[in-house]
Amino acid sequence: MKTNAVRMLDNLGISYELREYEVDPDDLTAETVAAKIGFPTEQVFKTLVARGDRNGVCLAVVAGNAQLDLKALAKLSGDRKSEVVALKEVQPLTGYIRGGVTALACKKEYPVYVDENIYLFDQVSISAGMRGTQILVAPDDYIKATKAVVGVIAG
Repeated sequence: MKTNAVRMLDNLGISYELREYEVDPDDLTAETVAAKIGFPTEQVFKTLVARGDRNGVCLAVVAGNAQLDLKALAKLSGDRKSEVVALKEVQPLTGYIRGGVTALACKKEYPVYVDENIYLFDQVSISAGMRGTQILVAPDDYIKATKAVVGVIAG
């Protein structure tokens, strides 16, 4: 299925592979997704929606086995502090539901911050903008498509 995220990559001429998996709505963890698509958890990147006290909403992309370091995100984004937004705000802000959030083709263009560990791999897995489909893409292509700032934001 062509999602807005996939269409965006097509429009940019970025090569990728789609990998579908069966969704368990009660278990949307990166670990489960990784097992279902045959990737190590650290190679599956999750997108979190955060809000800084100065610059507002941003997207933070970290490995599935990592925790977002909110202090590091705040420093990188120019905020004094950052917090993850409440789940009920995710869909209105991004247009995506939990388990399908991606930094590609959000409802609105937000600053994107990606943990530097993305460069440990030739290919990473990110959500295609819906549950049950992952995009496998080269890190440089993902960074280009999202106009992301790369830094240390995971602990």
